[in-house]
Amino acid sequence: MRIRDLLIDPPLVLAPMEGVTDVTFRRLVRRIGGVSLTCTEFIPARGLVERPDRCKELADFDPDEHPLVIQLFGRDPELLAEGARVAEGLGADVVDLNMGCPSKKVCAHSGGSALMKEPELVQRIVRTVRAAVQGPLTVKMRAGWDPEHQNAPELAWMCQEEGAEAVTVHWRTRAELYGGTLRYEVVAEVKRRLTVPVLFNGDVIDAESARAALGATGCDGLMVGRGAIRDPWVFRRIAHALYGGPPVVVDAAEQERVLLGYYDDILERFGSEKGALGRWKKITRYFGEGLEGGEILRDRVLHSRTVDEARDEVRAFFAGMAA
Repeated sequence: MRIRDLLIDPPLVLAPMEGVTDVTFRRLVRRIGGVSLTCTEFIPARGLVERPDRCKELADFDPDEHPLVIQLFGRDPELLAEGARVAEGLGADVVDLNMGCPSKKVCAHSGGSALMKEPELVQRIVRTVRAAVQGPLTVKMRAGWDPEHQNAPELAWMCQEEGAEAVTVHWRTRAELYGGTLRYEVVAEVKRRLTVPVLFNGDVIDAESARAALGATGCDGLMVGRGAIRDPWVFRRIAHALYGGPPVVVDAAEQERVLLGYYDDILERFGSEKGALGRWKKITRYFGEGLEGGEILRDRVLHSRTVDEARDEVRAFFAGMAA
């Protein structure tokens, strides 16, 4: 898959996730391998323009982290355009516009997926931002606002015509949040209408679901979000499946090594034990879902009062698995 002159091979992208895809988490999945493009957390365009010192931390990345997407959200075309210029100046290889976030806070200010209710505003946004940046511009959206208004095919085509060079579509509507029954039809229709790359997003958690999504929609690539928190090896698993490699086997020792290494990286970045412990608990909640008996690990780490206690609980859990 190519987004303009950027080769994305394998065509696997780490989704932007608020409070998750900071530089430490992106570094984790890049070290494991299989991912070809990573995205920052979504960043408010207004903040990047008006409070750059505060928001630039959200856009922090490693010197070797390329290609990189910086995702922006907002509803003011001019502010989004200026934010996109700042993002390019910071080193973004791609600027992505968030039209898919279902957060009540974001939607209450008519950002994120709420933009899907205002096609004319979307058209102005994409046109204005396209004129402001030199590099690739992409858009991420949901199937629609609710099941009765699944306008992603029309909106995605409009974005393409205004200069978007790839579109990611999450199969759910905003009203469904993270529920609903998996369906492919709307995303497949987006793919049929567009000539730029289309990526499928939503419930891609392993090689089987990846193959099913690509086969049912004909999409050019996949964007993986929560599946990567649950299983940071998911990109390697999918890449091996797509290219005929052997199954990726990850034993308990490797899981322990990666999780503890990630904890150390978080602690170094946060500096504050309180902040680091909060992030550890959040990540372990998801990571535990991919482990046999993982609910025990989640519970033990959740009730840890210090970083050292949490680290000891992780070691004890994996020692029990080995035994």
